[in-house]
Amino acid sequence: MNALRNKVQLIGNLGIAPEIKTLESGRKLAKMSIATNESYKNAKGELVKETQWHNLIAWGKTADIIEKYLKKGSEVAIDGKLINRNYTDKEGVKRYVTEIEVNEVLILGGKE
Repeated sequence: MNALRNKVQLIGNLGIAPEIKTLESGRKLAKMSIATNESYKNAKGELVKETQWHNLIAWGKTADIIEKYLKKGSEVAIDGKLINRNYTDKEGVKRYVTEIEVNEVLILGGKE
């Protein structure tokens, strides 16, 4: 049950091409966002479609896979955990960020 404490699983499409950075240590970081879509009928019986955007980060070998195989629009299934962090911007305003740190990525859809 311990593995369920902070676990996120999503299926969606990349909104932009992954941004890849290689840090001074040589460790690779991938940043991207995916959109998940949900449909339901409202009280009037109308079909409503909602899109949620999720910010993702991945490190090391997972970032290598993302860099090599993923592009804007790619459909993926991800497994990861929520990360919350904060920072102070140039104007001195404290900003809060929630991201999903990807542990595993599964590429869905066919070859192009």
